[in-house]
Amino acid sequence: MLLIQRTSNTIRSVLPTQSLSFLQATFIAIMSNPDFTPFDQDFLDFKILNKKIKNWAIIYDFELTYAWQLLELQNLIFKDIKASRLEGSISDSAHIDGNLIHLGEGSVILPGVYIEGKVSIGNNCKIGPNCYIRGNTSIGDNCRIGQSVEIKNSWIGNNTNVGHLSYVGDSVLGNHVNFGAGTSIANLRHDKKEQKVKLNHQLIDTGMRKLGSIIGHGTKTGIHTSIYPATLIEQDTLTLPQAIIKP
Repeated sequence: MLLIQRTSNTIRSVLPTQSLSFLQATFIAIMSNPDFTPFDQDFLDFKILNKKIKNWAIIYDFELTYAWQLLELQNLIFKDIKASRLEGSISDSAHIDGNLIHLGEGSVILPGVYIEGKVSIGNNCKIGPNCYIRGNTSIGDNCRIGQSVEIKNSWIGNNTNVGHLSYVGDSVLGNHVNFGAGTSIANLRHDKKEQKVKLNHQLIDTGMRKLGSIIGHGTKTGIHTSIYPATLIEQDTLTLPQAIIKP
């Protein structure tokens, strides 16, 4: 199991070297902590404070203050995961190119699904058919990733559904989010400059060239919603069909 300790803005995680790291447990612990929200904390730097490798564990200390930093944390932890635990079912016509590091109990990967990179999928999920999941991506429990969806380098919370023909890139989706069909998140500026997030009437430089959206728990989008890069969407937001969401 993955052990989580929190003191102020520091996250300590203990990643066993001899068994699978349940990455989603890390994020659940962070996101369910009432002291951590993506909208009201001061972010200047993200860094590994400490990393110790012992014969039984890798110990990390993190400074983590904004939700988009979950993507960096995910990249760092995935880099050290070597094990794989597959407890669900995978169609013979699905293609795994890379490392599916976790597929939870009761989860199903349907025909035509293509997975590359490192991907973790929780319990009781239905993936596909004919969707594309790539990069370092974590999908929580009880999720539905629909027909012809593409997900790249993202974190998807529990009980979240991404409807068919949608695109999610470099984004964090909270729990109980529902994307209507054709919802797309942009993650790159035309000028390719680093992304800046508008927060409390200030522009905060994230240091990231690609950043999609940070979407709060319970948000539901209408079909064909389009979301600008580096956009924060508060929890329980509802959008109309063909809505355009700007920062």
